[in-house]
Amino acid sequence: MKICCCIHSLGPGGMERVMSELINGFIRNHGAEVHVILYGIERTIFYDVDERAIIHRPPFVFTNKRRTWCTLKTIQYLHKEIKHIAPDTVLSFGNYWNSLVLLATRGLKYPVYVSDRSSPAKDMGKFQNKLRNVLYPKATGIIAQTTKAKEYYDRLFQQSNYAIIGNPIRNIEIPSDNERENVIVSVGRLIHTKHYDRMIKLFAELNRPDWKLVIVGGDAQNQNNMAKLKSQLTEMGNPENIELAGTQKEVERYLLRSSIFAFTSSSEGFPNVVGEAMSSGLPVISYDCVAGPSDMIEDGVNGYLVPVFDDELFKTRLKELMDNAEKREEMGAKAKASIKAFEVDKIVDNFYQFITKQHQ
Repeated sequence: MKICCCIHSLGPGGMERVMSELINGFIRNHGAEVHVILYGIERTIFYDVDERAIIHRPPFVFTNKRRTWCTLKTIQYLHKEIKHIAPDTVLSFGNYWNSLVLLATRGLKYPVYVSDRSSPAKDMGKFQNKLRNVLYPKATGIIAQTTKAKEYYDRLFQQSNYAIIGNPIRNIEIPSDNERENVIVSVGRLIHTKHYDRMIKLFAELNRPDWKLVIVGGDAQNQNNMAKLKSQLTEMGNPENIELAGTQKEVERYLLRSSIFAFTSSSEGFPNVVGEAMSSGLPVISYDCVAGPSDMIEDGVNGYLVPVFDDELFKTRLKELMDNAEKREEMGAKAKASIKAFEVDKIVDNFYQFITKQHQ
């Protein structure tokens, strides 16, 4: 089976991590010939990708200064490259990017499957919304990350071929001698919708010098939030128990040394970091945003779901866990067990079966 995976980049990010896992799984588990087209502004590879994957990049630079010209040239490139690869199936990721792939494959015979990787309710702007509404029904199939996402798409698209597939969550082994510290950790890109400024504020209001807050993640989307968060900490007197760790490749060691995972994102598709925190045996406190956390967290059982921006309740839940080690351990164990439903090989197989069923 020859599979063509289209994505703007394989740099740091949840969508990019999932695509990397799928590329590796298609090769490892199914012996597929996998071609990967990286066609965005940053065509980097951050995660480990099987050396047997065949990587394609456009021979030109995509710049925002010449965005329209670069977009047209990218569509032309995708059309030519996919035709040259002649895949059995095409898998495309990314809300803004899927439309390019669907435009590029018009007139070609190859089945194209698309998947948005952020909140289904995200407003992409009038033009992008309309383009998606016109093009998505022409896809061979649509992969929704959650039941809520599928219900939302049903109202938007005249499309009957859906699959609901969550993200692959890698199993994180917990060493028998692992020691937890009084650390609350959060992981994610420093973008506005993660609301790390609120997290810092609510943690500071708890006034618990015996606990530490660690935020792992770097700047993204040209928002320069690292500087803003550092400025916030300076105004607070640079408290020693709040750390901005920046981008880290070995996130696992932060998860394993911590005792609680906190997540104040207001817009998600299916947050991998929540799943990985649960796989690390951590109880998770998360905003109950439109899609994602509620598919993994059972409130009060393996973590807590808090209405978006209800920071008083968020602080209450944090305090409950900070003050009760037994409860942390009990919830963490249940989180570890429940997240096995999203094991990597299971999700890889679900994707593979859906995007290749025309050839089965």
